[in-house]
Amino acid sequence: MLPIDSEQQKINSLSSATRVDYEEEIHRLRKQMNAVILAHYYQDDEIQDLADYVGDSLELARRAADTKADVIVFCGVRFMAEGAKLLNPEKLVLIPDMKAGCSLEDSCPPEAFKAFKEQHPDHLVVTYINCSAAVKALSDIIVTSSNAEAIIRQLPHDQKIIFAPDKYLGAYLNKKTGRDMLLWNGTCMVHERFSETELVKLKTRHPEAIVIAHPECPEHLLAYAQHIGSTSSLIQYSAEHAGSSFIVLTEPGIMHEMKKRSPNSIFYDVPGMSGGACISCNACPYMKLNTLEKIYKAMVSHSPSIELSPELMVRARKPLERMLEMSRAIGRN
Repeated sequence: MLPIDSEQQKINSLSSATRVDYEEEIHRLRKQMNAVILAHYYQDDEIQDLADYVGDSLELARRAADTKADVIVFCGVRFMAEGAKLLNPEKLVLIPDMKAGCSLEDSCPPEAFKAFKEQHPDHLVVTYINCSAAVKALSDIIVTSSNAEAIIRQLPHDQKIIFAPDKYLGAYLNKKTGRDMLLWNGTCMVHERFSETELVKLKTRHPEAIVIAHPECPEHLLAYAQHIGSTSSLIQYSAEHAGSSFIVLTEPGIMHEMKKRSPNSIFYDVPGMSGGACISCNACPYMKLNTLEKIYKAMVSHSPSIELSPELMVRARKPLERMLEMSRAIGRN
């Protein structure tokens, strides 16, 4: 691994007027550190293009579990980087900006969730991956939007279930599976802020466009969608219908990959509403905190890094590993 002091001196010697080729430096450091760069589809285009692997939460969890790299640089949000650390406790896991949180994670404080769980001791806890390591440690199975329906269908139908933290995803899964899961009252700030009025305007102007939506959206928005699915499912669907027009109800970073796979298609993002005015609130402010400069500085300084207690990692890893095993079982069927 690189000598930190000499690299840090290099940063310190740069004046504010000096232009660093961050992309070139990151490539150099990646080889020197034996690092792998993982990026979510919601990252800025330049980060997606730089990454070794780009994916949704499930694919990135699999990549993190299988990597032979010594260092994982996770370009996403904090709960994703924590997941990589849980699966690789001996590795250095870096996140470009520790402030890259998640509104769903924030909506489910561990102590409040622990009390909620204790009120329902006969319920199995199935938790969406968008949560803290502390909430994962209180869970029986972790799921992503890609595998949640299939994993829930593997469970006995009479098994009582708590689903957290996203109430909209939980409601969608209840409808799909015929369950009556007890839902935690959490939401994603991006998906619940899409404007139905703006969606209708777009559909009126472009009646040929196919509406595709992530199941974190509220039910009244999902009602407009011809296809509902996870991040990877939406990308695959748009590729399978190349040459079409799409109205996309999820974080607009996804459209970078969609345009790569389907360059002849047209994609429209739906404005969000904040106080009656669109203020680019369809973009996740946490995902956008990561930059090439921050990636470079994190690799040089080995910080910010994900640090979790050994006891927490043992408890939180179990439901995450159970998810990966149940996902593999789905693939074998």
